[in-house]
Amino acid sequence: MKKKKYRALSTNVNTTVYLNIGSNKGDRPTFIARAVAALYTLPGMQVEAVRLSEYVESEPWGFCSQNAFLNLGVAVDAVIDKLWCRQSLIQLLRDIKLIERSISGSPHRNADNSYADREIDIDIIAVDRLSFSSEELSIPHPHMHLRPFVLQPMAELAPGWQHPLLGATAAELLLSTK
Repeated sequence: MKKKKYRALSTNVNTTVYLNIGSNKGDRPTFIARAVAALYTLPGMQVEAVRLSEYVESEPWGFCSQNAFLNLGVAVDAVIDKLWCRQSLIQLLRDIKLIERSISGSPHRNADNSYADREIDIDIIAVDRLSFSSEELSIPHPHMHLRPFVLQPMAELAPGWQHPLLGATAAELLLSTK
């Protein structure tokens, strides 16, 4: 009797990862441009397009500083070979943090654990319409609905996107921050 051979099927999944990139120290546009360029090399995904919002300038959130942030919303349209799972989402976070460290090794926090000025900060805001929470990562970003500098770019990049837990679009959430 002849054994059947089974071939693993390759499943290509279209996905969009929404990020917010900010800088409030040094040459802000250059640091942000370097971060955007590095997104094309994210492992584990075939990046098809990187869409950018308009820049948003904002006061620091969660700490006092005389240095305003320059923020940019980014939508990374990509193909992945399997559906997102805990492991792949945590790996995405690690890959994003590697990009940050490749641009600047400065810590994001002071010795007392308060936020500090930084050359680059990249936050995962959302991944498609997923809802995910672990000790290391929460998707959507747990504070996105409170931050106009995140919601304005998100509304621009993905007007139809709805927060999976709050059931509102980014534009609707932006109205509630005013």
